[in-house]
Amino acid sequence: MLEITDAELMTWLSAWLWPFIRISTFVVTAPVIGTQALPGRVRLIFALALTTIIAPLHAAAMPNVEIMSAAGLGLAVQQVLIGGMLGLVLRTIFLILEFAGQVVAQQMGLGFAAMVDPVSGAQVPVVSQLYIILATLMFFAFNAHLKLIELISDSFALMPPGGLMPSPAALFYIIEWTGQMLGAGILMMMPAVASLLIVNLSFGVIARSAPQFNIFSIGFPVMILFGAVVLLLSIGMLAGQMEVIFADGFAAAYETLRRQ
Repeated sequence: MLEITDAELMTWLSAWLWPFIRISTFVVTAPVIGTQALPGRVRLIFALALTTIIAPLHAAAMPNVEIMSAAGLGLAVQQVLIGGMLGLVLRTIFLILEFAGQVVAQQMGLGFAAMVDPVSGAQVPVVSQLYIILATLMFFAFNAHLKLIELISDSFALMPPGGLMPSPAALFYIIEWTGQMLGAGILMMMPAVASLLIVNLSFGVIARSAPQFNIFSIGFPVMILFGAVVLLLSIGMLAGQMEVIFADGFAAAYETLRRQ
C-alpha cells in the first residue's frame, strides 16, 4: 500500500504553491492577460496552466519551507511582490499610451467623448482607446504574449523563491524607467499635438483679425476633422514606436530582476 507522509505532501505542495503565487499575481497585473475583459475564471485557469508547465522546470530551486509558518508567510509576500512588480512594469506601457491619447483627445476637443476601457475598467477618451486597441494588436503581432511567459519563467532563475527581496535599487530603476517611458509617450503624441497647436494658433489669428467671425461654430468640427486626419497619417509610425517601447519594457523587467 502506497503511503505518503505529511512531510512529503508538504514538500510537493510547496514546490507548486510558491510558483503559483508569483504567476497568479503576474497574470492579474500584467497587460492584456490581466485585463478586466477576461473573466476571473479564465485568468485563474491560465495561471494554473502556467504553473503546471513552469513549476517542474524550477523544482530544484524551490525552498522546502513550511507553508503555515512565519517563513512561509514571508516567502508568499516575496512572490506577490516579484510577480506584481513584473506585471506593473509592463502595464506601465499601456498607461503611457493612455496618457498620450488623453492629451491628443484634449487638443482635438474630444476630451468629453469617453468610453469604458476593458483594460482598466475606467472611462478613457476615444483616442486613448484607439491607442490601447492598437497596442493590444501589436502586442500579439510582436509575440509579446510569448515573451510574457518566458519572462515569468526566467524570473525563477534570476530571483528564485527564498532569495533576496526586490532591492531599493530595483525600485529606483523602475521609477527612472517610468520617466523614460513618459518621454517616449510625449514623443509619440508630439506630431498630433504640434499639428493641432498650429491649427489653434491659426484660429486665434482669425478670431483676432475678424472678431465678428464666430470661430467656435466651425472651430470644433475643424479641429476634430483635422485631428482625425493627423491620427490617420501617424498610425503608420506607431508600429515601430510600439515595438521599441515593448522591447524596452521587457528589458526593464529583466533589469529589475538582476538588480538584487
